[in-house]
Amino acid sequence: MSIRPPGPNGVPLFGSGRQYAKDPFTFLTQVSETYGDVVRFGLGPLDTYMLTNPADIERVLVSDDARYRKPDFQDDAIGTLLGDGLLLSEGETWRKQRQLAQPAFGPGRISSLGETMTDHAESMVDGWADGEVRDVQLEMARVTVKIIVDAMFGSSLGDERVKMVQENLEPLGKRFEPDPMRFLVPDWAPTRENREYAESVAVLEGIIDDVVSARRGTENDPSAAVTRDEGGDGDGGPPMDLLSVLLRAQGRGEQTDRQIRDEMMTMLLAGHDTTALTLTYTWYLLSQHPDAETKVQEEVDAVCGGETPTAADVRQFDYVERVIQEAMRLYPPVYVIFREPQVDVRLGGYRIPEGSAVMLPQWVVHRSPRWYDRPEEFDPDRWLPARRAERPRFSYFPFGGGPRHCIGKRFSMMEAQLILATVTQAYELDYVRDEPFDLRGSLTMHPEEPMGMQLKRREES
Repeated sequence: MSIRPPGPNGVPLFGSGRQYAKDPFTFLTQVSETYGDVVRFGLGPLDTYMLTNPADIERVLVSDDARYRKPDFQDDAIGTLLGDGLLLSEGETWRKQRQLAQPAFGPGRISSLGETMTDHAESMVDGWADGEVRDVQLEMARVTVKIIVDAMFGSSLGDERVKMVQENLEPLGKRFEPDPMRFLVPDWAPTRENREYAESVAVLEGIIDDVVSARRGTENDPSAAVTRDEGGDGDGGPPMDLLSVLLRAQGRGEQTDRQIRDEMMTMLLAGHDTTALTLTYTWYLLSQHPDAETKVQEEVDAVCGGETPTAADVRQFDYVERVIQEAMRLYPPVYVIFREPQVDVRLGGYRIPEGSAVMLPQWVVHRSPRWYDRPEEFDPDRWLPARRAERPRFSYFPFGGGPRHCIGKRFSMMEAQLILATVTQAYELDYVRDEPFDLRGSLTMHPEEPMGMQLKRREES
């Protein structure tokens, strides 16, 4: 096999970790432009191999998926948080959990959740007033937490509990921001950051425990879950929210309390954050592109006719869907994916050793001029079928790909479109700052500053 790939030399012990921690987005873009499709650099003591050619990415995620695993090189904090939930579990554990969870994410059930999504979106809008300024990131996070708890826990959280979730997400996110010094500090060390992290995990576990306890014993009762699913809960069958599915499996001896905790923690965090961020960036982009905003309004008005948006309406949306796809291209909430080869592999003509870190950066690939004309521009029409067909499949992968693609993709896309349509019927959102926002890397990509938007009520047509 060939010699190792090119890349920045870095410094002893830290490699390029300091540059990456300071600004991961600029660092990844620059090393890709400088060194090509396969780049090697150090993140602390870890050798990392970044791949930006869609053909190589497809091999890792799809055709050679069995040769890779979710990484074992990350610190213990994420394991403490998510445990053996679908996001981190491996092998037979992952396959069983995925198969068990699938009915809660089937096409029919997701379609039946449209009313749940719009009910929460309308409640949010009813609390808004013309002319006020709202932090749209907090608003989108609040409504998506309520939706995921309703849809997948079969329960509800009051405003105080939702506020507790949001307040405890900050120390969780901070724990996963790039930090070249972190590998020197063990997770058990009584630092302020570690204490705050552990306390936040405990708070979220307490909320989940309360919900699970309240639902336990009702998992076969068609009237028990908050959400009535057509074709599921609504026809007299057992509730099909994920928690009910897991509790029934526990009754058959197929789930432990710990497995249920891990899956519900994963669902609570991963199930709301990416959609909330997608909508946050979508509102920003529409506020900067009034022509696109007008097209969204016109399509929503034509399809919905002033009525509450439905899952059937989503199937008629065209431009709305393209706007969201383009927002996820420019601002992918999950901006990098990691894999760990279980054997030595060859990619892009280079040998990549077993146990190293393979990085697949959506941020870089989605903004590459090799695959996109004027990649920094917001252009929803690049998702028209003819233009999309010109690009390699994995030039765009906001939900990952292969067997481990995001199980909630269909849920998230419908949720984003229904919330967007519901808000669009009532308000325009105008970004209040004169300058763009900065980005902060963590498990997902967040705005560094509050995303203040002024609400302008639309005149009824």
